[in-house]
Amino acid sequence: MAPETKYTNRTIPKISLANFDTRIDEITQQLVSAAETDGFFGLIDHGIALEEIEHMFDTSASFFALPDSEKAKVPFSHLNAGWEKNAQIRPSTGQPDQKESYQMQFGANMDGLWLPEDVLPGFKEESLGFMKKAQAVSEKLMVCFARGLGFEDDYFVKAHDVSRRETQTVLRLLHYFGVDETLPVPEGYYRAGAHVDWDFITLLFQRAGQSGLEICPGREASTAFGIGDTWTKVEPAPGEIVCNIGDLLMSWSDDRFKSTFHRVKTPSVVGEDYFGPRYSMAFFNQPCTDAVIQGPGKKYPAVTGREFTQAAMNRNFAALKKRKEALQEVKDNFVAASA
Repeated sequence: MAPETKYTNRTIPKISLANFDTRIDEITQQLVSAAETDGFFGLIDHGIALEEIEHMFDTSASFFALPDSEKAKVPFSHLNAGWEKNAQIRPSTGQPDQKESYQMQFGANMDGLWLPEDVLPGFKEESLGFMKKAQAVSEKLMVCFARGLGFEDDYFVKAHDVSRRETQTVLRLLHYFGVDETLPVPEGYYRAGAHVDWDFITLLFQRAGQSGLEICPGREASTAFGIGDTWTKVEPAPGEIVCNIGDLLMSWSDDRFKSTFHRVKTPSVVGEDYFGPRYSMAFFNQPCTDAVIQGPGKKYPAVTGREFTQAAMNRNFAALKKRKEALQEVKDNFVAASA
C-alpha cells in the first residue's frame, strides 16, 4: 500500500503577461526564476478570455458525450494523436489512468483522425482556433526562455513552428470519470498517476471547482515518482493557465530549469475532494521532428525532436516494464507464502 500523502502549501508563482512588449524583461526574469525553482507557475492576463476557455470546454464535452463506437473511429495512433480510453498506464502506478482523452495536432499527424463534420459540426475549426490561441501564448514564453538561456529571441519559436508538417505540438482534451462518493474507491484506481511531461512546456487549462491536480517539484523529490514525498494541491482558478516545465526544456537548458512531478489525485475525502467528472485541457509544446535540441552549454549530445520524443517513450516503456515485473514479483511471493 502506498504511504499516506504528506502535503505542504508551497507558493506557486503567478505571472502576468499584461503589456508583454513593454514588460518583457520583467516577465523574463519572473519566468526564469519560476523555471529554476518550482518548475510550475500560473499565467494570468495571457490574452485568452475566460469565455473562450469555457467555450472550448463545452466543445470538449461534446466530443466525449459521443458513443464510444463513434470516438473509436479516430483511435490513438503511434503519432501521438487520436482518442484513447483507460489505455494510458503510468510507470508510477502500473495501472491505467481512469480517464479518456483525445489528442489533436496541427499537422500531417492528424490525417484521418478528425471526425466528419456532420458528426461534430464546427469541432475541427473551433479546436484549431483555440490551439492557435494557446500557441500564441506559448510563443511569448518561448521568447522569454530563449532570452534567459542566451539564445536568439525566435530560437524556440522556430523549433516549434506549428505551420510545418513536421510539428508535434498537441492539444489533449481530458475527461476523468466521476467517482461514486458513497462507495470505497477501488484498489488500484488512479485518475492520473505521478509523472513528468516530456515536452518543452505544458499549458494546462482547468475548470474552477474541479480540483485534483497536485505537484511535487522534481528538485525536492527524493523517492521514485515523488511517492512518499511532500505534495502541494493546485486549486483551479477561473481563466488561469497552469504551466509546467517538461523534460525537453530541462534538457535544453542543461538542467537549469526543472521538470516537475505532478498527478491528478483520486478523490477519497467526501466534502474535500472533487468526485464529479473532471475536464481539463493540456497544450503540450513539442518541437518539430527535425528541430535540433542542445543546451547552451552542450551538456548533452545534440538530438532531433523525433529522437528526443522516441527516447522519452522508450524510457517510459522501460520503466513501465520494470514496474510490472515488480508487481508480478510481489504477487508471486504472496501466492507462494499462502500455499
